[in-house]
Amino acid sequence: MSKESKRREALVYHAKPTPGKIKIVPTKKYASQRDLSLAYSPGVAEPCLEIDKDKENVYKYTTKGNLVAVISNGTAVLGLGNIGPEASKPVMEGKGLLFKIFAGIDVFDIEVDTENVDEFIETVKNIAPTFGGINLEDIKAPEAFEIERRLKEELDIPVMHDDQHGTAIISAAALLNALELAEKDIDKVKITVSGAGAAAISCTRLYKAFGAKSEHIVMLDSKGVIRKDRENLTAQKAEFATHRDINTLEEAMVDADVFIGLSMADIVTPEMLKTMAKNPVVFAMANPDPEIRYKIAVDTRDDIIMATGRSDHPNQVNNVLGFPFIFRGALDVRATKINEAMKMAAVKALSQLAKEPVPEQVNIAYGETRLTFGKDYIIPKPFDPRLIAEVPPAVAKAAMESGVAKQPIEDWEKYRNTLLERLGSDNKLVRLLLNRARTNPKRVVFAEADQLDVLKAAQIVYEEGVAVPILLGRRKTILDLMEEIEFDADVLIIDPKSDEEVQRKNKYAEAYWKKHYRNGVTKYSAQKVMRERNYFAAMMVNEGDADALISGYSRSYPSVVKPMLELIGVAKGVSRIATTNVMMTQRGPMFLSDTAINIDPSSKDLAKIAQMTSVAAKMFGIEPVIAMISYSNFGSSDNERTKKVRDAVKYLHRTNPNMIVDGELQTDFALNSEMLQDIFPFSKLAGHKVNTLVFPNLESANITYKLLKELNKAESIGPIMMGLRKPAHILQLGASVDEIVNMTAIAVIDAQEREMRKQKR
Repeated sequence: MSKESKRREALVYHAKPTPGKIKIVPTKKYASQRDLSLAYSPGVAEPCLEIDKDKENVYKYTTKGNLVAVISNGTAVLGLGNIGPEASKPVMEGKGLLFKIFAGIDVFDIEVDTENVDEFIETVKNIAPTFGGINLEDIKAPEAFEIERRLKEELDIPVMHDDQHGTAIISAAALLNALELAEKDIDKVKITVSGAGAAAISCTRLYKAFGAKSEHIVMLDSKGVIRKDRENLTAQKAEFATHRDINTLEEAMVDADVFIGLSMADIVTPEMLKTMAKNPVVFAMANPDPEIRYKIAVDTRDDIIMATGRSDHPNQVNNVLGFPFIFRGALDVRATKINEAMKMAAVKALSQLAKEPVPEQVNIAYGETRLTFGKDYIIPKPFDPRLIAEVPPAVAKAAMESGVAKQPIEDWEKYRNTLLERLGSDNKLVRLLLNRARTNPKRVVFAEADQLDVLKAAQIVYEEGVAVPILLGRRKTILDLMEEIEFDADVLIIDPKSDEEVQRKNKYAEAYWKKHYRNGVTKYSAQKVMRERNYFAAMMVNEGDADALISGYSRSYPSVVKPMLELIGVAKGVSRIATTNVMMTQRGPMFLSDTAINIDPSSKDLAKIAQMTSVAAKMFGIEPVIAMISYSNFGSSDNERTKKVRDAVKYLHRTNPNMIVDGELQTDFALNSEMLQDIFPFSKLAGHKVNTLVFPNLESANITYKLLKELNKAESIGPIMMGLRKPAHILQLGASVDEIVNMTAIAVIDAQEREMRKQKR
């Protein structure tokens, strides 16, 4: 992807369809005059009077308790420097987005037009009553230290400068684990720190809080080693000045146990690494390029334990592991500040989490067989769903124990369940899918690449490293569209109707004829059918010239399914194919089956659909909890329609006793766990959160998923084809670019799964 293309894509992303990345949405009903009279005048006077009696009531009647201000003056924007308040706003909105999707915290971003410390502090103090917490961002040092210190002293809500403390907390967790693996004590190791800005100072202070000794630390800035005999040192730098007679980074690296890089790219050489102590810990965290490239470092020292700020290497020091969850815990106990005890609690929680068995969902997301505590896994991954249930409680407990919590938590199990429920509105599944697909991209045929939206999707998956696209369609049309959208890539383009593809078409026609000549197929008809792009694409997959295919954008579903069944066929042990849609709902991902194939499945078919859907859910790293849906509950209505669902459940209970499945159930009972527990406590679903619905027929499944999609704006992935012999996935007519991209990721993961199963045989 060219630099200009990336630039344009970023600008379009921020500008369309609505400028910016965040918005405000109502949380209360507002349809009627009664609703509006309660929301504003005259009803709003009542909570105002209650708050006037007791200011703490503001947490009861307003959003203050879940609202954080992300505040900056734009003087130290990562990678961009002092660009001012307006130019920093996209970054602050992005920070707000991360708060929301990882911890369910609402954010107002506020950009302050002053570089004067007193003016900035006064501005924040004046608006503080609006917020439950203050996240300071991208403020240059040394002013950042003074601003944070004074605001923490003068405000009674949590204040944290994430640039300082975020990196400190995450890297400290990684450091504790790295030293454990290296069998070294933190109070004995020699630490070299390259960088003396806000982040470096905060990191080093936190390491000292965990036992690192000042006499063992050497810090460098742009002028070299910070020594006691240097003049005009800031108070922060003077705190880490050394008595040692050394002047350069090269000298500081000799016999060092730990290198912490928060400076600039490529300043550490292999020769420097070789002079470090045995089992060196190297955190090269400069972004986007580290102080020494990961591959160079691990090739130089096979005993190194390495971390960077990059997501494409093991052990990414990513602030998103910290700030959303730290504020979550602080807000939930109404902490008056974020103190050292709370930061240290976050460090310990992150450190411990990396040692726990990793959920399969995380392994799948990162394309790992099994992530396990070791040199390449010393801190949790950002997509680990356990983070929200582990870090906020640790922070909240520390706030309570250190005396800064105004509303202590009493029921910790209930609190953890509340935190986990927040994941329902934060659908990480799409990001998990794309991330996993990138770990091992596969060749995907786009059978309708001369359609603009299909080509746009192919461009995205190519540029994002999700898949290697093969483009089928009219060559000239594809090339013209590629020029229009600036898709400048060396990808395979094939026009099945072109005479240039004679050799390939003959090869596929011969293979097709040999398989079907006893079914009335002649060589001539085989050659003719290979001019059809869906037949051609299916043969590419059959013959191993592609790993998966995507089609259906411009043609009806049945017309695309037919060649797939005819050429690819069903998998071994499968009697009929089916589809499932994954709906991104507020309660989390929901699998709905069968949404596109079987019009009126029998009881045996329903059981098979449930089994295939179970396998599909596990492919996503989700343990399926399946409700077999009907209009009756456990025999409340007795006729052929309900009986077939009941019989399917009996079959599943007999053949798959470990599967969490039950029915027949009405949809509201399936989704309302309290109702289900109260009225049907005997059900296998009682005590579980249903995430999979198998419907009794096609019309009910198809209507339901399309209603969810249009009325609730629930994002949909699918229909995902289940039961074919090879990875072939069919789009809904007129699918959006995002839907095509998501389905491509599914196709890639499907191919990955089949490859892994084949290797295990």
